[in-house]
Amino acid sequence: MTRELAQQLTEHRQDARQGLPARSLAILRAEVAGLAASGITDHALRTGSVAPGFTLPDTSGRQIALGDLVDAGPVVLTFFHGEWSPYCALELRAWESRLSDVIALGASLLAISPQPLAASRETVEKLGLTFPVLSDAGNAVARAYRLAFTVPEGLRDLYAEQGIDLSALTGDPSYTLPFPATYVIDSDGTIAWSYVNADHTLRAEPEDALEVLARLARKHGHKERSRRSLFHHSRVEQAS
Repeated sequence: MTRELAQQLTEHRQDARQGLPARSLAILRAEVAGLAASGITDHALRTGSVAPGFTLPDTSGRQIALGDLVDAGPVVLTFFHGEWSPYCALELRAWESRLSDVIALGASLLAISPQPLAASRETVEKLGLTFPVLSDAGNAVARAYRLAFTVPEGLRDLYAEQGIDLSALTGDPSYTLPFPATYVIDSDGTIAWSYVNADHTLRAEPEDALEVLARLARKHGHKERSRRSLFHHSRVEQAS
């Protein structure tokens, strides 16, 4: 089993922390540890739960409904902070590199962040993504999946020191982000597999989700779908 994303994240984490002043590094470690110890991610939806339905705009303004895609097969759904986070950028690139495998297993892939549409468009263009990146204004969907959290003040200060203005980047003054999370949603609408982590430097490995999709494909006998069929006009309405 390849763990390419994990390796890339580890290398970036080591490089990034070497460049931080000792005080900033101590704050970062304390804040991340505090989030993990708080148990806040224990409330996130997990394997076996029914996945809340939603409709969100993609970067072209089309309204993408989870229910429409689930009707055609499993869905990989990943929540990220924004392309401004290098960890998110690495994760999205990793998913793009495995998109053909997702499709071959009869599934589709969606990524969700609180970024406004314009920022999501920049993300798609900058990273060369060919799967839908959806904008979850105010983290409404993240809240439904119990992933939304208020960024601790210490982390806000660290972001600000690095020129990262969360309010401006999300269009939301509440300093709310989703925890990094990835779900595999089966065609019956239940969550077949889940990954949620309070540490923003750790992400689900695509290979793990692909193994779940392979099991579901064997179970349901799904056939490969063309990427074009995922967004047929009869299932995806143009935003007004």
